[in-house]
Amino acid sequence: MRYAQGGGLTDAGRAARERIRLRAVERFEHGEKDKDIAAELRVSQRSMERWRKAWRERGREGALSRGSPGRPRLGPAQMEWLERELECGPLAHGWPDQRWTLARMKTLIGRFFYISYTVEGTWLLLKRHGWSWQQPAWRAIERDDDAVNVEEGGLAAGKRQAAVRGAWIAFEDEAGQSMTPPRARTWGRVGRTPVVRVRGRGSGRLSMVGMCCFKPGSRSRLVYGLREYRGRKDEPKGFGWRDFCRLLVRARIQLGGPIVLVWDNVRLHLTRGMRAFIDRNSDWLTVFQLPTHAPDLNPQEGIWSLVKREIGGLVAADLSQVTRAVERKLKQVQYRPGVIDGCLAGTGLALGT
Repeated sequence: MRYAQGGGLTDAGRAARERIRLRAVERFEHGEKDKDIAAELRVSQRSMERWRKAWRERGREGALSRGSPGRPRLGPAQMEWLERELECGPLAHGWPDQRWTLARMKTLIGRFFYISYTVEGTWLLLKRHGWSWQQPAWRAIERDDDAVNVEEGGLAAGKRQAAVRGAWIAFEDEAGQSMTPPRARTWGRVGRTPVVRVRGRGSGRLSMVGMCCFKPGSRSRLVYGLREYRGRKDEPKGFGWRDFCRLLVRARIQLGGPIVLVWDNVRLHLTRGMRAFIDRNSDWLTVFQLPTHAPDLNPQEGIWSLVKREIGGLVAADLSQVTRAVERKLKQVQYRPGVIDGCLAGTGLALGT
């Protein structure tokens, strides 16, 4: 089949395609199967099924091609206007949620330009201009976008101070995992949802704390700590501020230099004992707070995402099995500094030389 320079069929190619359709219609009338017709005419079986459906509904004329789709009905200026309106979100146009569907966008085109598109035509139009069906990221309404600006504010000051002192920048965060594993995708029959049997009652919890450490010209590092809680008497449920102090001292020994610590505003980070420890060790430790409701700026969140993906669907017999799986994944990340750098790149932050 011959194609024109722009990607469409030439006149000769279109005529040859019509002859193939006519030959397929003749075979339909003789009762032959789609599979045999597609193999002989060298056409996909899916196209053959579509032609047969059109032939059944509208006869011989329905199976023929409708010709070239022609020029787009929305010009460049109209499309630019439509994209600006789509970026404003569905709430700005009267819908109660933040989901753009093809039906809503079709309605929006008719409302602005008085042009009627089908749902399929709307999909082709958006795909042609670089739009796709995506899963959005959650972001808190209370978040202050000006405070999250990486070129100004606390993060930028922390980067400047780390560069002056030759210090490591460490991003700290905590996480937890129970005996119930995270859900993970798996293959299954259509119409039959796979079922994974997990323990429903509480059987302990694993607390995790970690720090991604970066320094221009040095290999990225990961420092972490794990603690199991089995519900025994006087057993701590998680990490306290003294545990954070020990982790920071251990990180300083391993890194061999001063640390600029970046973490969130959780209450445990603001206790009196933690503040006193920071003041006593101000010669090697400087602390900056992340903006409120901005977990996407912490690369340690990416490390936890990798860990959760590793243990997805894990049916553990006891808490020790969960701990071993988590520690194995964290050890793997420690020996792969490129993975740690990838978590930093995912936040949009960059460390200059």
